Amino acid sequence: MSTDVTDKSPAAAPPGKGGGSAAGGGVLQLIVDGLRRNMRQYGMLIALGLLVVLFQVWTGGDLLLPRNVSNLVLQNSYILILAIGMMLVIIAGHIDLSVGSVTAFTGAFAAVLTVQHDVAWPVALVLCLVVGAVAGSVQGFLIAYLGIPSFIVTLAGMLLFRGLTEILLEGQTLGPFPDGLQKMGNGFLPEVGPDTNYHNLTLLLGFVLLAFVVLQEVRDRKRQQEFALDVVPLNLFLLKLVAIAAAVLTVTMLLASYKGAPIILIILGLLVVGYGYIMRNAVFGRHIYAIGGNLPAAKLSGVKDKKVTFLVFLNMGVLAALAGLVVAARLNAASPKAGLSFELEAIASSFIGGASMSGGVGTVLGAIIGGLVLGVLNNGMNLLSVGSDWQQVIKGLALLIAVGFDVWNKRKSGS
Repeated sequence: MSTDVTDKSPAAAPPGKGGGSAAGGGVLQLIVDGLRRNMRQYGMLIALGLLVVLFQVWTGGDLLLPRNVSNLVLQNSYILILAIGMMLVIIAGHIDLSVGSVTAFTGAFAAVLTVQHDVAWPVALVLCLVVGAVAGSVQGFLIAYLGIPSFIVTLAGMLLFRGLTEILLEGQTLGPFPDGLQKMGNGFLPEVGPDTNYHNLTLLLGFVLLAFVVLQEVRDRKRQQEFALDVVPLNLFLLKLVAIAAAVLTVTMLLASYKGAPIILIILGLLVVGYGYIMRNAVFGRHIYAIGGNLPAAKLSGVKDKKVTFLVFLNMGVLAALAGLVVAARLNAASPKAGLSFELEAIASSFIGGASMSGGVGTVLGAIIGGLVLGVLNNGMNLLSVGSDWQQVIKGLALLIAVGFDVWNKRKSGS
């Protein structure tokens, strides 16, 4: 008789396949249970949706005006780029305080090349990425191979590159940039096709993105089922697909009714897809999770932890350089004060998006969601004319709540 009882406990999971055999209210209970089990994955996504709805109401509909949605993308693009790299650093169990200063330095370097020395902007772009890679690799070498804590190395890097930026610009703002480089931060996709009152290329890309995301979600679910891994109930999965479709189509229509998709949004999309694939499917991504989750076990498994750490910081340097080019292009000038507090915004985005203080946890999409949460907070509070002092208080509380939730969730799962 006791064996019958234990056999019935796993039978509560299969309703994800059908979901129709539960008694009255069973479907709703399955969805609630699924949300509870996957709170880490969906918590911030739900919070982002609630923030959008709240600010849409509080601002009288201004938040989701096409022009404001476009500005929201442009204003937060460089933070989102930094958040992707920072997420990888935090998953690996480290931190990088230098990214804001590296961002400012590469923007200044681009200005010196293009404005003072008339270097072609594509050449300047490549050189700036190389400079970012060198900066990241030097810090990565000190951390990985010399064993100096990342906090100390990157704190020194923050001071060093901020000073070099001041020296390079001689304390002055330098610009303007060539038109080609400006379009990285302010440009939009060209209009093609017949006049439809919408940006045709943006509509096409939106539908392609929707199809790609849905297929990817279905494929991931099937793969999890093949390996006998836990999957969310079917009802919750379908609800997730509907929410994704609604979000993608809404943003697509809003952007298409203004000037179309910003060029930087395409760059961001490629970064999310590329890094998402690396972290989910590539050996390098699994090694990052391994050294952040359990370094001794990773070493015993043959993971070259020093090499992985070195490459993670090299990658962070390249993304910081890219963010520096984007912010300089958007401002159309390089400034000694550029990039201030960018490292804090990137770190906050990662933790709000689900990264763990102890490492080994987090996703690229989570970093984007965390960055969007901060971006919507900033934009919504600006529309409501909230003072900068209160904005800092609210963002600090948001970060504290996110990290507190991580600690609570970890204790609960460990109990």
